[in-house]
Amino acid sequence: MKKILYILSLSLLIVSCKETKTEEAPEKNDDLIRVTAAQFQSGAMQIASAVEQDFDVTVKTSGKIDVPPQNRAQITSFIGGYVKSTTLLVGDKVTKGQALLTLENTEFLDIQKEYLDVAEQINYLKSEYERQKTLFDEKITSQKNYLKAESEYRRAKGMYQSLRAKLVLLNISPANVEKGKLTSVITIYAPISGDIVVMNANVGMHVSPADVILDIIQTSHLHLELNVFEKDILKVKEGQKIKFTVPEASKEVFNAEVHLVGKSIEGNDRTINVHGHLDEKMTQKLITGMFVEAGIVVDSKKGLAIPVEALITENNKNFVLLLKENKDNSYAFQKTAVTIGEHADNYVEIIPNNKINASSKILVKGVFDVSN
Repeated sequence: MKKILYILSLSLLIVSCKETKTEEAPEKNDDLIRVTAAQFQSGAMQIASAVEQDFDVTVKTSGKIDVPPQNRAQITSFIGGYVKSTTLLVGDKVTKGQALLTLENTEFLDIQKEYLDVAEQINYLKSEYERQKTLFDEKITSQKNYLKAESEYRRAKGMYQSLRAKLVLLNISPANVEKGKLTSVITIYAPISGDIVVMNANVGMHVSPADVILDIIQTSHLHLELNVFEKDILKVKEGQKIKFTVPEASKEVFNAEVHLVGKSIEGNDRTINVHGHLDEKMTQKLITGMFVEAGIVVDSKKGLAIPVEALITENNKNFVLLLKENKDNSYAFQKTAVTIGEHADNYVEIIPNNKINASSKILVKGVFDVSN
């Protein structure tokens, strides 16, 4: 009898425990996420409705930071040679007219010797031409002798001017050559001020006329080069604002302005080039060649806005936590899919549908804790 009473008591205790646990557990509902008032308060959660706000309508595009052609220089030598000396490295700053490196080649001596020979002949040929012209005018000499003297002088003059131009291109002084001061070494000077971004020269290395010895970029006028798709180009006009980021380097949003819009469609992707001017204060934060993602502001509109932190993104889909119940000292939310539009600072536009509208109550703070 005692054994039966013991078993009966134990059964009642187990049933009682199960009932207690059932009362403490929230009601199971796969569609709703329930939060107690205590959890709501401790998580500093907040519920609000979407508010109407102005949004920029943008054309999405991408491109890079670049400089105008006149701010970029590729250094070459129209006659090759061996690098005799250089002290520059990538990143060094140079000024216009600064010596970059020296090249050595015996061919430089050949040009100078040829120039010297022609320079010494030209005075004689000029005087002979003038003498023959005078004699021909006085009908003392034949036309044949006059034309021969004229031809030799003009040919020598053309060669003299050609060789002189070569010496100037090689940065060799023609005046020094005429004085007999010949050299096998030339110096290459910087055509612009800027930073060295490519350096392909080492001492003792041979460079040919086709080789780019180094690149100089002047970063005082950085700009945007964007590629806009054909379907969007008619919306883009000069003077429109551009907001862009450098996704690989920073989350900061930079500002620019449309300066030029291309007039032809280029490439297989059928895009048009748009040139944007930057604020000069930004040039020290950005580097030539950086990839950018940009939005060109083409219009403005009003829309329903929620904080970005109220949005849940999963598998390229967007959701919000919509308040369904607020009773018995608890809150019940439903994870609801939404379509988003434009972005503005820390807000995002949501497109109204049959579940979300201006009066809908949405969890706007503490979303991360609840969704996880």
